[in-house]
Amino acid sequence: MNVLEADSEKLLEAVLGLLKGKGVVTPEEITARIASTDSASPAQGARMVARAWTDPEYRALMLRDGTVAAEAMDIPMRGLPPLGVLENTDEVHNLVVCTLCSCYPRAVLGYPPFWFKSAAYRARAVRDPRGLIAEWGTTLPEGMQLRVVDSTADYRWMVLPRRPHGTEGWSVEQLAAIVREGDMIGVTIPSV
Repeated sequence: MNVLEADSEKLLEAVLGLLKGKGVVTPEEITARIASTDSASPAQGARMVARAWTDPEYRALMLRDGTVAAEAMDIPMRGLPPLGVLENTDEVHNLVVCTLCSCYPRAVLGYPPFWFKSAAYRARAVRDPRGLIAEWGTTLPEGMQLRVVDSTADYRWMVLPRRPHGTEGWSVEQLAAIVREGDMIGVTIPSV
């Protein structure tokens, strides 16, 4: 362990000690938050998407308040920025980017992929979004609007992609299995 890591560990221990000592947080809450963060993955968001595709009431909730919708799926959101959900339609395709750093809905999608944090992705998403998603194999129909939405420290975004044709009658589990992380960012589109 180098000096910087040792200093960081000491600082973390001191802050945690103060929070515990003042009764702001309990050791159990800290352990639960760490476990929650470590278990977060794109599979969480995929479950939300699949449920929205099969449950109109849940879909409406998700579009109205993503945070409450996540909590309805037992995804803890307390203390995190609000979650907004952007619906892809026949007319509009959404692409999420954080132009400043890597603000990402970690509770529902896990840690951001390396490319989401890269300067190249952030710049291309704003400057040439159609070219960027084309490199992922996503070509939008002529006339479809491509909306780029900036995720920030104050508000995180995810995409509710369109349900692929040919998935009628599929179970929620089958649907969740075809939803990829890129689909919930907008660089890709779910396919069968």
